[in-house]
Amino acid sequence: MHSFCKSALAAVLLGGCALQSPASRSGEAGSAPGAWSATREAKAGVDHHWVRSIGGSPLVSLVGEAQRANPSLRASAARVDQAAALAKVAGAERFPSIGAGSQAGRQKQNFLGQTSTDNSFGVSLQAAWEVDLWGKVKDGAEAAIADAEAQAQADRVLRSSLAAQVSKAWLAVAESNEQVALAEQAVKSREESSTLVRERFERAIAEDGGSAAQVRLSETELATAKADLERRRGERERALRQLELLLGRYPSGAVSGAARLPKLPPAPPAGLPSELLLRRPDILQSERRLAAAGRRSDQAVKARYPSINLTGSLGTTTDQLEKILSSSSGVWALGGSLTQPIFQGGRIQGGIQKADAAEREAVANLQRVVLDAFGEVEQSLVTEIYLRRQESEIARAVELSKDASARAGEEFRNGTGGVLTFLAAQNREIEASSSLVSVRRLLLDNRVNLHLALGGDVVLHGP
Repeated sequence: MHSFCKSALAAVLLGGCALQSPASRSGEAGSAPGAWSATREAKAGVDHHWVRSIGGSPLVSLVGEAQRANPSLRASAARVDQAAALAKVAGAERFPSIGAGSQAGRQKQNFLGQTSTDNSFGVSLQAAWEVDLWGKVKDGAEAAIADAEAQAQADRVLRSSLAAQVSKAWLAVAESNEQVALAEQAVKSREESSTLVRERFERAIAEDGGSAAQVRLSETELATAKADLERRRGERERALRQLELLLGRYPSGAVSGAARLPKLPPAPPAGLPSELLLRRPDILQSERRLAAAGRRSDQAVKARYPSINLTGSLGTTTDQLEKILSSSSGVWALGGSLTQPIFQGGRIQGGIQKADAAEREAVANLQRVVLDAFGEVEQSLVTEIYLRRQESEIARAVELSKDASARAGEEFRNGTGGVLTFLAAQNREIEASSSLVSVRRLLLDNRVNLHLALGGDVVLHGP
């Protein structure tokens, strides 16, 4: 057996086809650690209902719509059907081909001045079969089956990826709605502060107040806040249209999204890194590609061996149409051939070298996919740790900035505070509040990335 049997990092059951037991390729794909390096502060596992845990029924409905209507997913389903059909075609090579035929003819001959006219009629069954003595045809059929299994895993990859994209687009709409609300609040605050500064200028109260420059500064802040509001509204419109494209809808911006970001759900249950090898569809896809490459490598070597073909026919032939089914007109034939390649100009050796290189490429691709998978999980785990810390500090900054803004506003109204302090305090409150919404969106996006990295199917029904 060729090296692909030793190279398979993980083997699975797909479509009722029993594959080999899981094995690791020593020194190539690397061994799975006993635990995630970030498990001291975060957990890793798989939650097949993660779409519902993040966005509830509204998000489940949108993901379901996307899985039904997204053009890319429909194209993927068609590719799965094509691969299954090709596997069926390749499997048919292992069986005899049987066909039926009929013929009729009329012939005129001249011989020594004599003219004769003959009729001929016949029906027959023909059969041909290549005896797969070396397993060459079987290797080709099994390679095609592995390709079909790989394509089915690629479809799972796309389905999971689409669920993640829809979830992130939905979260982007929710964040945009919150950012627009904050920007509208900021405009309202700037309008109030601009009015206070102008009134102070007109009354010319406070020792350091009442300057025209301060009025212009407050008006600048108001114009900047209005510009930021339009920017946020534009981001929301783009987010809505991106979500509609993923849903397979025309991007009109008519889809409804969440008004606010949902709360971050609890972390998924603990799991082992080794479980990832049997769960991630991209790993399973790469393993099936490797299996197919190995079978084709075996097949290329067996092209050196003789080919044995059997043929046979059974039928009738007669010069009278009414006797075409008569047993007295029966004919049969059996034959066989053996062909041993002797000189092919390097074609067979070239095929072996190509198949061997393709298998080595498949091994390298499997190594890359496995390492990327481990890296994605670890990155998501550690990212959540530091985003949570960042969220905590920003939340504290929001509370402090709100208090500072309230105090600065009161002092400005009483004439004991300056306009620069007042406007700066408002800026800090606006920036901190916006940053808090952004980091919460990042936490939710990262949780989606974690679920995607952990693999498994996306289940929309049930709890």
